[in-house]
This record gives sequence, structure tokens and C-alpha cells, in this order.
Amino acid sequence: MTSSTNDPAADYDGPPDYRVVGRHALFPQTSHDEIERINYLAQMNRHLAARVVPGVKAAYGVRVVPGFEREHGRPIANRHEARKALLQDPAFQSWSALRRLTMEQRQQAGRWTVIRQREQLARIAADLTDGDDRLLLDPTLAVPRYVSAVDHHCMPGSYHTEAFAGDVAAGANYDHAGFVTTGGLLGKYSDGGGHAVVKWVKRNLPDFRPTAILEIGGTVGHSSLPLAQAFPEAEMTVVDIGAPVLRYGLARAKSLGVDNIRFVQASGEDLSTFADASFDWIQTTMFLHELSTTALANIFAETRRLLKPGGIVLHVEQPQYAPDMPLFEQAMRDWDAFYNNEPFWSRMHEMDLDAAMVAAGFDADALIHGGVTGVVDRDLFPDAEEDETEDYGRKAAWHVIGAMVA
Repeated sequence: MTSSTNDPAADYDGPPDYRVVGRHALFPQTSHDEIERINYLAQMNRHLAARVVPGVKAAYGVRVVPGFEREHGRPIANRHEARKALLQDPAFQSWSALRRLTMEQRQQAGRWTVIRQREQLARIAADLTDGDDRLLLDPTLAVPRYVSAVDHHCMPGSYHTEAFAGDVAAGANYDHAGFVTTGGLLGKYSDGGGHAVVKWVKRNLPDFRPTAILEIGGTVGHSSLPLAQAFPEAEMTVVDIGAPVLRYGLARAKSLGVDNIRFVQASGEDLSTFADASFDWIQTTMFLHELSTTALANIFAETRRLLKPGGIVLHVEQPQYAPDMPLFEQAMRDWDAFYNNEPFWSRMHEMDLDAAMVAAGFDADALIHGGVTGVVDRDLFPDAEEDETEDYGRKAAWHVIGAMVA
């Protein structure tokens, strides 16, 4: 958002004030200081992307690349060499340290707000969900090691850890403090990704009328609710490993008036509780990068089994490391794998996902490729123009890979 006036406030192009985010019955209450802490962190992330990253890119061109070539007598060959060379440069070191700091502080800011009221939040969730058959939890479900062994994107306890029966703290933290990294660009309810997918489906498949939709790894339903709202005649099912995010997700959905949705605790690798050909549409949104290679293959196979004839599967992710992607960009995107507790990020983004889809049983001629950009909430950004700022792994611009079953 830009302006030609002399008013500094009118020229401000950072995130909106956190006070404008959408709230619901389960949304944590925030004090003045908690709000300002989130505002500061969101603005710091914007500053790093808009003002510091360009300096890192310049340093790569004028110092890192020439220095590598002098030392080795050849150009940088791949993203791994580019990353290791960047590690020696103070511009990258400063950006990386600050970015990691904002991630840690984002989690601690969010967790402090939630922990001081987590018993109250659990009571609200229980009032909304107890006895509701749209919440199906499985206390015997084993959390796989690729989930339990790491605190994803610096979130202590990841999505599944609970301190007491009925805990929803993981969901509450994930929901209310995600504003730090999205800066409001995913809308009041952090659902701009879901709205983008709906827009893509309605534009490209105008006659598609799903009656059963599944999202795997849907957490609290940010990207799921827009699908349920766009197709009210369909039953939306959200599957996730974590009980806290599922409890929170159903309470959130009910308080937002979305009723055609259920939340089921299960592993996407084993959805045997659902019969073959159960769904018209299966969706994942920024989920594949959190999977081990084996888990990804298993989930792809399950999606093929579960799709009805004429059904579609769509996976929304940050772009793959294609040969035409500059090595600098690849190295910057790889930051999440090494410094943001996303151990499968690097491997997943170098995979041939087309080949993985075919190996899972999809017809190569039926593969779907596309792109979506998060739908901007005009209530938050009334004068928003196309945002060209690149934040390497954070920008709300994603690739779509999927398939249609004949």
C-alpha cells in the first residue's frame, strides 16, 4: 500500500494493527502489551523482507559469488554451496539471526498469552464441543516420530502436545499469533489461502460440485472453513494428528457459524476409517513440507484410494526448486530447513512431485498444475496493490499440484 501524500501515516506500507484481526468465541484475550508485542514482531518481519533481504541479495552478488569463484576457481554449483557461502557473509548472518529471533519471539509471545488463560479457553472449547459428534478424537493414536521429534517452526510442543485433558493451547497459539508471520495478508481470520483455492477451483472447474471434501493436516481449519463455506451442500472433514488443534478447530468453526464441518484425529498415512472413493475433493495446504519422504508417499497413496471418480486432489505449497530458480533464492528458501525446525523442507522442495503422484497411482495425463495467491482482505488493506516483496517461504503465493481421477 503506497501513497504520494506528505503524511507519514499515509505512506506506511507495513502490516495493519493487530487490533483489526477477526475474533471469535475461542480467540485468546490480549492485553495492550501483548498486542504491541505482536505488532512489533509483525513489523519486524516486514522490515526484514522489504528492507534487509534486498541487502542480502546485493551482498550475494557483489561479495559472496565473486569470493567463492576466487577461492574455488569455478561458479557456485548448487543451493547447498550457495547457502554455505552465504553463511560467511555478515549481511546473511544478520538477517538470519534476526529472522530466527522473530520466530522464537513469535512463539513465546503467543504462548504467554495462551498459557495465562488456557484453562479458561479449554472450558469455552468444552462448552462448544462436548457431546458434538463432529469432533472425533482417538486417544490411542500414536504420534509419528517425524511429528514428535521436532517443534515445528519453533512452536514448543508442535501441534499435538497437551498439558491436561481438553487442552487447546496449541490451537490457540497457532491461531492468534500467526499474524506475526502473515502480517494480515491472509485476512482477518488467516483464511486467505483457503479463499484462494476456492477461487482457483471455481475458475478452473466451474461445474465441480463436491459433496464430500477432506483436508489432511488442516490444524484449526484456517484453509478448511472457506471450502466448507463455498460449498455449503458438502460435508467438510478436517483430519489432523493433534487433538488440541482439532478441539480448537471445531469450537472456532461453530463460533463462526460454519456447521458443515467435522474434525477427526487421524494420521493422513492411514485413513482406513474412510472407505475407498469417499471424497470428491482432497486438499492439503502448506502441509507437504512437514512430512517425511515415506509419510508423503503414504499420504499420496491414501488420497488416490479415497478419491471418487471425477474427484480432485490439490496440494498447495511453496514452489519447488526448479532448474530455473536462481541459486540465491533456493538457498534463502532453504533457511527454513536449517534454522526454522522444518527438517523435511529442503528434501521435499527438491522432489519430483509429478513422479510421486504417478507412483501413488495417478495418471500422468491427469495431473494438475497451477498457482494461487492469498486473497487480500480489503477491510485490512483497502488500497492494496500487488505486493512484489519476496520473503522466501513466507509470501502468500503458492504452487498447486494435484490430479483428477477419471
